Amino acid sequence: MAEPMVITSEGLKKLEDELEHLITVRRKEIAECIKQARDYGDLSENSEYDEAKNEQAVVEARITQIETMLKNIKVVDDKDFDANIVSVGSKVTVYDKEFEEEDSYVLVGSTEADPMNGKISYESPVGKALLGKKLGEEVIASTPDGDIALVIRAIEK
Repeated sequence: MAEPMVITSEGLKKLEDELEHLITVRRKEIAECIKQARDYGDLSENSEYDEAKNEQAVVEARITQIETMLKNIKVVDDKDFDANIVSVGSKVTVYDKEFEEEDSYVLVGSTEADPMNGKISYESPVGKALLGKKLGEEVIASTPDGDIALVIRAIEK
């Protein structure tokens, strides 16, 4: 059996909401588009029909993907949070020794990662380096651009 996908409760809610929207809203919208496109006549040269069918395939693939993900998921439990150790779901403030600046990251599962908004996967080079480390500890993250020395300054939920 595959290793469970780790996700925060916030990430789980987003996936469930997306699935609900795809099933209850998008499916109906696409079905209506297909129905209207069929009314235009000859389906062999009907670009609206082809576009709607392609959109339907994308939506159905995403529904299947989310349903599969939800079957093999491990939600990070907030009650297990320890403010002294970095774990999935932790907000970590680190000091970058090279650039002499602080950054904050939230460690999340790979499906929730959004580096532009400070959410990094626990499987990323920086995430791997931070995971399981303690407050005040210095870590070296091996990234494609080289090693980064970080000091853990704060761990929050």
